[in-house]
Amino acid sequence: MVEFFDKNKNLDGLVVNLKAYLRRGMVFAALAALSIGGYLVYSAWNYGVGFPLDDAWIHQTYARNLALLGEWSFVPEQPSAGSTGPLWAALLAVGHALGLGPYIWTYALGWLSLAGLGMLGALVFEFFCPSRQKWHIWAGALLIFEWHLVWAAASGMETILFSLFCMAVLLALLVAERRSALGKEFWFSLGALVGFSVWARPDGITLLGPVILYLVLQHDGEWRKTVRQFMMFSAGFGIIFIPYLFFNVRNAGAVWPNTFYAKQAEYAILRSKPYVQRWLDEAALPLIGVGAMLLPGFFYEFWQALRTRRWPIVAAGLWTLGFLSIYAWRLPVTFQYGRYVIPVMPVYFVLGLSGLVKWAQPQSERLLARVVSRAWVLISLFTAIGFWWMGVRIYARDVEFIESEMVTVARWVAANTASDDLIAAHDIGALGYFGGRKIVDLAGLISPEVIPFIRDESQLEAYLNQQSVDVLVTFPGWYPALSTGATLRFQTDAPLSKQMNYENMAVYTWNIP
Repeated sequence: MVEFFDKNKNLDGLVVNLKAYLRRGMVFAALAALSIGGYLVYSAWNYGVGFPLDDAWIHQTYARNLALLGEWSFVPEQPSAGSTGPLWAALLAVGHALGLGPYIWTYALGWLSLAGLGMLGALVFEFFCPSRQKWHIWAGALLIFEWHLVWAAASGMETILFSLFCMAVLLALLVAERRSALGKEFWFSLGALVGFSVWARPDGITLLGPVILYLVLQHDGEWRKTVRQFMMFSAGFGIIFIPYLFFNVRNAGAVWPNTFYAKQAEYAILRSKPYVQRWLDEAALPLIGVGAMLLPGFFYEFWQALRTRRWPIVAAGLWTLGFLSIYAWRLPVTFQYGRYVIPVMPVYFVLGLSGLVKWAQPQSERLLARVVSRAWVLISLFTAIGFWWMGVRIYARDVEFIESEMVTVARWVAANTASDDLIAAHDIGALGYFGGRKIVDLAGLISPEVIPFIRDESQLEAYLNQQSVDVLVTFPGWYPALSTGATLRFQTDAPLSKQMNYENMAVYTWNIP
């Protein structure tokens, strides 16, 4: 199907190709429905419907307020920038406006994003490995059934949408490599695409790297042409990105959302580890599952790309390593299955599969090469299937944890506190959606003034007193000094937390001296 991007196609050929892509899209949509549907059905059957992260409810709260109140706020009439992905929240708002929120529309967006990721991954694979195009269905299926990506698609978070942007930018560079005479409209559109990716996640700014690197490497001495392409790309990017900066300044008083600063401050202690160890911890996350089997293929593909001057592939490989390096430097967290670095995984997987397919020799006349190649491919297949099933159970457990702790507490607060009570909490997602109270955010997402002392309980205590907080909601061990000085009113008795040796979330009356 790569010929779709070739020049001089007549109308009949275009129609044939479009029909073929439509059929392929339907296949990937069906596979994505099967994959994400397995996670959702298993979770609903064994516990219930929900999301595996409290942060998903932050997006839902912004989306609901946007749809119903016409304002960008977490607490009504208080504009804020606590949503990392404004574009994702805006898409979710459509569901609330249609009466399909918070679940049906969100899951549908996750399904479409996962199917689109499979479709784009298959296309990218064809560019990577044109001699093995019959493998394209396997490349798309790999992404659709890889457990990190399915978990992300069903999480209610913007991660899977941003992954789609990353794969689309890589595909665009491969198209540019194949059609060197692309006009200014292409580069302007590519810049706009990168700009929109920043609205999905601030990490989208990193996609400037592979595009600029490609422009520099592929110039072939035609610098004037490269400068024109760069100018058009910059114009497209700027026209989308500059409003994003103004949006944040208006709502947060800074060019980046509150989450950008709050997360780095909260987890700054993790940067005390040696950088090499932090990088290895981040790099290990894509290897949990079939990614471990694809590691040799990744390096083989990258090396071959260097030798043959396939600059889009080189740029993609360097972006993957660079993305991990940035997180190891500024936000070296590995919890929730590496959700912050999940967007690099699809690119890594396609690179790895392409290298594996080129390296493997299942039909070799040499017995050892034939046996090793076939064994490697089969082990990779069974590893992917096994981890998909493991992810099904992990997802259901995560949903149960959020529902039995955060959502339960939020509903209790709504039913048992006064409407004018001021609530201090660290996990604000479900509390904002179900609680219906004004909130002081101990994590700084909607209360950025706490960021400078986000880890200092004595200063937090003084701040809560200054704000005349009425109720504290937290896990006791997260703020031992704050919870010790407060009066316990309610604590969940959820069995899952006890089985995992965690605490149950608690609600306290805040005793102002």
